Amino acid sequence: MTTLADPVPGGRPGDVDRAAALSDELAEKGVHGVVLAYVDTAGICRVKTIPTAKLPSAAAWGVGMSPVFDTFLANDSIVTTDTLGSPDGDLRLYPDLDRLVALAGQPGWAWAPVDRIAQEGERHPGCSRTVLRRIVTEAAERHGITFKAGVEIEWAVGRGPAADGDFVPAVSGPAYGATRQVELGDYAADLLAACAEQDIEVEQLHPEYAAGQFEISTAALDPVAAADVSVLVRQTIRAVSQRHGLVVSFAPAVFAEGVGNGGHLHLSAWREGENLHSGGKGRYGMTPEAESFVAGVLAHLHALTALTAPSPASYLRLQPSQWAGVFTAWGRETREAAVRIITGTAGLTDRAANLELKPVDLAANPYLAFTGLIAAGLDGLASAMPLPREITGDPALLAADRAAALGVRRLPTSLSQAVRAFRADEQLRAALGPVLADAVVAVRFGESDSVAELDDEQIAAAYRWKY
Repeated sequence: MTTLADPVPGGRPGDVDRAAALSDELAEKGVHGVVLAYVDTAGICRVKTIPTAKLPSAAAWGVGMSPVFDTFLANDSIVTTDTLGSPDGDLRLYPDLDRLVALAGQPGWAWAPVDRIAQEGERHPGCSRTVLRRIVTEAAERHGITFKAGVEIEWAVGRGPAADGDFVPAVSGPAYGATRQVELGDYAADLLAACAEQDIEVEQLHPEYAAGQFEISTAALDPVAAADVSVLVRQTIRAVSQRHGLVVSFAPAVFAEGVGNGGHLHLSAWREGENLHSGGKGRYGMTPEAESFVAGVLAHLHALTALTAPSPASYLRLQPSQWAGVFTAWGRETREAAVRIITGTAGLTDRAANLELKPVDLAANPYLAFTGLIAAGLDGLASAMPLPREITGDPALLAADRAAALGVRRLPTSLSQAVRAFRADEQLRAALGPVLADAVVAVRFGESDSVAELDDEQIAAAYRWKY
């Protein structure tokens, strides 16, 4: 007879007893259900929920979920690959108990990210969280490198949506203006309180540029935890917003024109407690390895865009001269470059120095985005790739011959261009593995085909409330 105390196919020894204790703690806090969350290939967070009392069972045997969601589009249509997209099969969702948290913005609920594991106990090759964990582990074992990472989260706060799906900004003040902070001061304070109660360390929360737009930045963590937190923060923002009678959009382009919502990635590489982006003899204190890491990111950037800007709406946002970083260029604190080198304030450079990848939005699956970023950088590091010359100012203003001399190229202007570059990039495909890489290609082409007959306004509307 099999009991919950027997070895679990996907979990770890002791998880069941620990889950039972956590279940009791949650019940004492009035938590009735647990949200089990993962992000699919299209960047949509999919969930199943269980009663709190079922947490030990979920830790032992997982919760069923079809693998078909690997090939879902944002509009819930389904595409197929050689191995994915059929109605056959099942996966088990195993909650990560280390990341389990009671949701301050949703009283009565807790939340945990999951790993997706086959019924036989093998890791599902389409699980992006597993893939990110694998490349982080390989970086440590092969190169002795660990990472600190973070995701900036921008969102638009609205009073709608209206019956026709339009967006009505909830604030009227200017960009970065104190007026916006005052108008939504109670809302922002409740959001900060919810994050603190959930042990999310917030670095900044402030009004942003676009209509109704705000941004939150959290402290650097290891990449898997950083991706988890980015998902949890968005869950929290939605919940707090709803309690204030507000709606939010994390879509890349809430409107067809103007500045969209970004999801910039921050990453620094470390060895034996030393930041490779600081204290070196290279440009702006970078070590040779850090320079090569940045060079690798630039070399793979066209293909990487298929992971970091995965929606047709992403390319409404990726426009020149809007600080979206649409050219293969780097620069110190240059916000028009795709890769912005941040050195930090004097006295903090050893801790604060990092790279920021700008052509990223929140339609991206954060686990896939970090996997691609790390894979690109490690390829540059392994081959000691030379870092090209930096740029200053707006690369869109460079003469063609000057841009060519600096290696400055325009990034893909459509999702189909980006996915063709990804399909030809052996390193990034290998980092994801064939099953997940094929899913990315199928889903991205499916998204492109789904809006082929739409104009820009219609594309923005189609994705406005999907993210």
